[in-house]
Amino acid sequence: MTSTGMNMMSKIIFYEDRNFQGRSYECMSDCSDMSSYMNRCHSCRVERGCFMVYDRTNYMGNQYFMRRGEYADYMSMMGMSDCIRSCRMIPMHRGSYRMRMYERENFGGQMHELMDDCENIMDRYRMNNCMSCNVMDGHWLMYEQPHYRGRMMYMRPGEYRSFMNMGSNGMRFMSMRRITDSCY
Repeated sequence: MTSTGMNMMSKIIFYEDRNFQGRSYECMSDCSDMSSYMNRCHSCRVERGCFMVYDRTNYMGNQYFMRRGEYADYMSMMGMSDCIRSCRMIPMHRGSYRMRMYERENFGGQMHELMDDCENIMDRYRMNNCMSCNVMDGHWLMYEQPHYRGRMMYMRPGEYRSFMNMGSNGMRFMSMRRITDSCY
């Protein structure tokens, strides 16, 4: 099956209340504002694929990675202070992964190229900060703490000249992980 075919099968169901109760909304693609479909969202079920969910509209705010499974009360599980307001379907990627990360904004300072997961950029590259990157291949999750902990940000192929301008609120990225087939 092609990766496009796999992406068309992605599906997440949002529920107004905990434990899959209340009105529901099925989503199989990106949704920038869920408020027209439901007033609140406190649980969800990912039937196929992977999604990033956001606590603000237009893919802003805190981000959470959701893979296949049931999230009966994800707010307490993930420490969300509010409910899901938007979601983005993560397309399946088959092939190589490549990202260049830079110490400073606008691709300045030290540069290192990654093709695999990095659990700690300080230990591996002696970098204490990552302020910009160029994702050439694949989809990645970047984390504010080593060992894939803390707040995260989804990165798809493209140039990211300034994490500060992306609404990261001064968040530093200290580890990064590929979103591979095993996530689906």
